[in-house]
Amino acid sequence: IEKENQSRIQEFILLGFPGSQYLQISLFVVFSMMYILTVAGNVAIIVLVKAHHHLHTPMYFLLCNLSFLEIWYTTACVPKTIAIFLGKSRTIPFGSCILQMYFIFSLGCTEYFLLSAMAYDRYLAICYPLHYRTIMNSTKSAQLALGSWMSGFLAISISASLIARLFFCSSNVINHFFCSIDSLIILSCTNNSVIEMTAFLISIIVILGTCSIMLVSYIYIISTVLRIPSAQGRQKVFSTCSAHLIVVTIWYSSTIFLYVRPSKQSSLEMNKIVNTLNTIVTPLLNPFIYTLRNKEVKDALWKVFGGT
Repeated sequence: IEKENQSRIQEFILLGFPGSQYLQISLFVVFSMMYILTVAGNVAIIVLVKAHHHLHTPMYFLLCNLSFLEIWYTTACVPKTIAIFLGKSRTIPFGSCILQMYFIFSLGCTEYFLLSAMAYDRYLAICYPLHYRTIMNSTKSAQLALGSWMSGFLAISISASLIARLFFCSSNVINHFFCSIDSLIILSCTNNSVIEMTAFLISIIVILGTCSIMLVSYIYIISTVLRIPSAQGRQKVFSTCSAHLIVVTIWYSSTIFLYVRPSKQSSLEMNKIVNTLNTIVTPLLNPFIYTLRNKEVKDALWKVFGGT
């Protein structure tokens, strides 16, 4: 009977960012503009790559996958957050909450695998330039992309299925702007040590595992670049992966802070700030980083806008 009473919660209330009406309106404007720019920027990258034949390479194919992911990653949480700022609806049904959590974290996991696939691609291009086209063909790049998507969604399915079975006490208020694993674990009144440990182990495997792949790739890349005799040659070769390195640094520094720790009883306010960086700022920055740091993309953009 006790468990039946605990499981009667049918919806949750998302607090978002509590504050004055002026703060809510300001956040609404900022989040809306960033969301529009994020979607527009990532769509532009996809269209640009599709429209220019010389960009039909494994590197840009993986970049298109990343841009496509970023569109849906930010869409999974930002529209609901904007509605909260407007005061339209702070409630979210239990099923929708679990689904939102699953998609956000699955897409986040997929991003780790895609970034590691992109690092592997740069490793082959720089360390084995003569064999690159043979090794990294269209089939191989498609396999890497498909494997990244499948691995990301399968990894979170374990935690999502466990959290969907939790029983919740009287409180249904989530101190966040989306349904996060941390928030749902904290609200649960059942023994959640198994779920915490499972989520922690998945974080270790996904985050640190893919981070190790990238670390090894860049060690080989840097050692290869340093053996190039001319400074101009070193700069030219390393510039092909500098944008990827910037994105990796921003993404990993924030996500390791959030998820690679066994206890979820930490400052939720700090988590909200860092999650804003992950779900809104990083997807917005990615198109600009790859555009400004990549000569081929800049040349393609110049042609689109009538340059010569």
